[in-house]
Amino acid sequence: MNEADRIYLAGHTGLVGAAVLRELGRSGYGNVILRRSSELDLRDQEAVLKFFARERPSCVILAAAKVGGIVANNSCPGDFIRDNLQIQTNTIEAARIHGTRKLCFLGSSCIYPKFATQPMREDCLLTGELEPTNEWYAIAKIAGIKMCQAYRRQYGFNAISLMPPNLYGPGDNFNLVGSHVLPALIRRFHEAKVDGVAEVTIWGTGSPRREFLYVDDLAKAIIHLMRTYDGEAIVNIGSGSEISIRELAKMVAEIVGFQGRISCDPSKPDGTPRKLLDVSRVTQLGWKPTVSLQDGVRLTYQWFIENQATLRR
Repeated sequence: MNEADRIYLAGHTGLVGAAVLRELGRSGYGNVILRRSSELDLRDQEAVLKFFARERPSCVILAAAKVGGIVANNSCPGDFIRDNLQIQTNTIEAARIHGTRKLCFLGSSCIYPKFATQPMREDCLLTGELEPTNEWYAIAKIAGIKMCQAYRRQYGFNAISLMPPNLYGPGDNFNLVGSHVLPALIRRFHEAKVDGVAEVTIWGTGSPRREFLYVDDLAKAIIHLMRTYDGEAIVNIGSGSEISIRELAKMVAEIVGFQGRISCDPSKPDGTPRKLLDVSRVTQLGWKPTVSLQDGVRLTYQWFIENQATLRR
């Protein structure tokens, strides 16, 4: 990918897409094609084919997906598998048909087995059962990875697949039903502080350990690998460090300024015990993150405070 390319950024209003758009602008890419979901529904095969036939993007960054936390995945498994399969299949096929030179497909660390050896290497994919609370999303993403690899082998289609961990940052979804754990904690502790609530209860035992990556770091990794990497093998994009949910809650509470008690509800699901990515491959490819978790949470909370009127709640 170079600065002269026509780049279609799918999902530019979401957390990842907005970060990629910011980084493309900072990096000198001025020919970016954007469509809101109201303008182009990627679940509509005919509409997607017409769009690609008209625009002929030379590169595609597929940041569009239906995403959510444990509550959303448990509540709407059909939506998660159907919508993601449609979005990625339609986009990848249209890109192949209409001559896209390179495509970036984004997966997730949830593609790996629930009890995978930690940290999780890329070659542990499909070596065990998935975490039940997000298997529908994970299966869709695994299908996307395999579609990219199959198209490379059969058609010579240059698609790379990148696997980030839990993401967070400016523009995150703070809806308590559909959000991931970190933005949900930010909102809950903030509202508890404002309302003078004495105690906040978090889901599960608090013992699961998670890896978090600031979304602008992911955006830099995407652009770096679109410039430099053309392999079939999937690539983990992570921070290389982890934190327990209880420790994360304490960190968020401190940054937000909540001084009450934090308790756990073990009747709620924990999800996968650990999810830490092995990042040796991407490190060898010349990328590493620059924003620490504590700094990233501070920046995200600052954005949350400054954008109360327009938050996705």
